[in-house]
Amino acid sequence: MIIIGEKINGTIPRVKEAIATKDERFISELALKQGEAGAHYIDVCAGTPPEQEVETLEWLIHSVQKATDTPICLDSPNPKAIEAVFNDVKRPGLINSVSLEGDKCEVVFPLIQGTSWQAVALTCDNGGIPKDAQSRVRIAQKLVEKAQAYGITPDRIHMDPLVIALSADNQSLLNFAEGTRKIKALYPDIKVTSGLSNISFGMPLRKIINQNFLALAMFAGINSAILDPLNRELMATLLAVEALLGQDRHCRNFANAYRKQRIGPVKAAAG
Repeated sequence: MIIIGEKINGTIPRVKEAIATKDERFISELALKQGEAGAHYIDVCAGTPPEQEVETLEWLIHSVQKATDTPICLDSPNPKAIEAVFNDVKRPGLINSVSLEGDKCEVVFPLIQGTSWQAVALTCDNGGIPKDAQSRVRIAQKLVEKAQAYGITPDRIHMDPLVIALSADNQSLLNFAEGTRKIKALYPDIKVTSGLSNISFGMPLRKIINQNFLALAMFAGINSAILDPLNRELMATLLAVEALLGQDRHCRNFANAYRKQRIGPVKAAAG
C-alpha cells in the first residue's frame, strides 16, 4: 500500500500558522515524522490564496527536502503553480493532480514526460464529479489516453475515482468500489488512490468512518491513499487489512508492529 502523507497542508490550522510565521523547524519535523511513520510520499499543499501559492510551495518544498529524502507529492488545483515549482523538487515524486478540467492534462503531462514522475488523476471534468461509477470510468479512460499520448503508461498513474461525502450520497462507497474494480479491470497496472477524509465530511465519528472506508476500499483494490500516517489506529487498520488480503507475507509487518508496540512507524508494503 502506497501512503501519501497528508499532514503538510495549509488548510490545517497548525500548518497554516507555521506558514504564516515561516516556522521551518515545524514543517521539517512534520515531514520527517511522516516519512518515519511509513509515508512513501509527503504531500505538500500550500492552501493559501492564489497570489501566495507559488512562494509558499517553494518554501514548503525547501523545508521538506531539508529534512527528508522521502519523495514529495506536489499538491495544487492550479497546474500553473505546479509548473512554476516543478524544478525546485530534487527527486521525482508525485503530482496531485490532473483531471479533464480545463487544460490540466496539457500542462502537467508534458512536465513529467520522459521522467519517472507519477501523477494523481481525478475522475472529473468541466461538468464536475459524475454521480455514477460508469461515467467516472469513462473519464478515467480519457485520462489514460491523454497520458499515453505523452508516453506516460498506466503504472505511473494513481487514478482517484473521487469518493463523495457519505452525508450527501448514501451510495458513495458502493460507487467508489464499483469504479475502482472497473478501472483495475481495464488497466491492471494502474494504481487507484483516494483521499480518505472526503467520505466522512459532515458525519459524526469521522475517524471511525475513515478507518472502515480504508478497509473496504483496500478490499475493492486501491493501491494508495492520501492519509495521516501518524494516526496509529488508521495505520493499524491498514496493516491488518494487508495481512487479511494476503499482502503481508507471513503477517510479518503486522506482527512486528504489534509485538514492538510500534503501530504507525512500520512501513506498509508499497504496491
